[in-house]
Amino acid sequence: MTSTISLDGFAVVLGGLDGWPAGRDARGTPVAPLPPAEPEHWLVHTDGRRDLLPVRRWHGPPEPAIESIAARCDGPTIDLGCGPGRLTRALAQRGLVALGVDISAEAVRLTQGRGVVALRRDVFDPLPGEGRWAHALLVDGNIGIGGDPVRLLRRCGALLAVDGTLLVEVEPPGAGLWQGQAYVLSGPTGDEGRRGPAFPWARVGADVVAGTAAAAGLRVARQLRFGNRWFAELVRQ
Repeated sequence: MTSTISLDGFAVVLGGLDGWPAGRDARGTPVAPLPPAEPEHWLVHTDGRRDLLPVRRWHGPPEPAIESIAARCDGPTIDLGCGPGRLTRALAQRGLVALGVDISAEAVRLTQGRGVVALRRDVFDPLPGEGRWAHALLVDGNIGIGGDPVRLLRRCGALLAVDGTLLVEVEPPGAGLWQGQAYVLSGPTGDEGRRGPAFPWARVGADVVAGTAAAAGLRVARQLRFGNRWFAELVRQ
């Protein structure tokens, strides 16, 4: 059996994952299963950049940065590109109405396996509660979905209530804005192995997120840093 992680519609195949029993962390939270050894999966951008995908982190319990983002939510929250659902679960544990959304059927299954609600849907398709969500989330590089950050942020803004917030993970300052194509490379070291099809992708740095947000009718209310990870909290202009 295999499982998947979705990046803008491309599924990273994780061979054998379904054959491993799900466990729980120290707090009793269901944790999506992972075999003890997996090939590495790289997101390769056509400008030459190559990022190791933290697949094990996605399947594990929420790390401190994710817990901190969940703590900034105090109302109904939609987690866009939820993957295996660790953030959606963290929201639900806080007593919030939380919905995970992912284009991957397997990601949705894994999220539901954590005991939370998830929907298989493209972010640009109609979604429940449009215009009424208190918070929307784009973490783990999901600002890249579709390769057009302005279009994506505008779409996310339409999901929010008038006083809602959009929490977006961005690149560190100095990264600028990049839009292009990317693909996933899977193999023992990432140097050789299976190459997936190319898809549109983007990167947005903390230094340019204000301008990108403004073009989408949003503004940066604050920037947040947790360790080496950067986030922006966006609101309507």
